[in-house]
Amino acid sequence: MIRRANQDDIEGLNRLLKQVLNVHHFGRPDIFKANATKYTNDELKEILLDEKRPIFVSVDENNYVEGYAFCIVQQHIDDNILTDIRTLYIDDLCVDENIRGKHIGKKIYEFVKDYAKKEGFYNLTLNVWALNESALKFYEAMGLKPQKIGMETIL
Repeated sequence: MIRRANQDDIEGLNRLLKQVLNVHHFGRPDIFKANATKYTNDELKEILLDEKRPIFVSVDENNYVEGYAFCIVQQHIDDNILTDIRTLYIDDLCVDENIRGKHIGKKIYEFVKDYAKKEGFYNLTLNVWALNESALKFYEAMGLKPQKIGMETIL
């Protein structure tokens, strides 16, 4: 079942956030700290109450969090160069590394996409680190195409 996350899901969200951090840390230890947390429990509680930052979770029959999508509503009203379109940005999408291969990620993505359509968003966007090849392949399989590309040179 996929639903909006609530405070009872914080432990499961933290467990998966650590898995994501490990992928990023092992791929780019020059950027990502080891053994850090993206959010404190208090920050997660605030996000869970924020209508502009919906979090969706996939849970099993025991309410075990199998995966999540952290989203952010973006809109640039009266910007000098950008139109006023409403975008639903997927800030983070993760499936528990111990149960991957069951199409949970696809179900979460499709749920978020349907939510965005129903709520009248113009588009759905996300960023993916180049080091995360499996995520790149997954998003391409979901039909996403590059919108912009970030580049760097390490000095």
